[in-house]
Amino acid sequence: MAGVTGKIKKIPERKCVGCANSFPKKELIRMVRDKEGNVSLDFVGKKAGRGAYLCKSVSCFKKAQKAKRFENNLECTIPAEVFEALAAELLEHESK
Repeated sequence: MAGVTGKIKKIPERKCVGCANSFPKKELIRMVRDKEGNVSLDFVGKKAGRGAYLCKSVSCFKKAQKAKRFENNLECTIPAEVFEALAAELLEHESK
């Protein structure tokens, strides 16, 4: 028998909507719009719904917010107070 060759596992990559760089999926945070239209951050990547990926930095969050990339990717209008709550949640998670 010839030598055993192992399969190289492909690591899924996603593009950050803020800086447009590609990263391994596990390094990014997912923003999700569920069936009811609620928008939330998904730190584990398991929530059901339409998603957009983001670096774990507030600067990318603000850049994506300013360019309306979340609204385009999630196909909904996001109120300013929801953005404020999500930014606070991201800051809290970033400091851990």
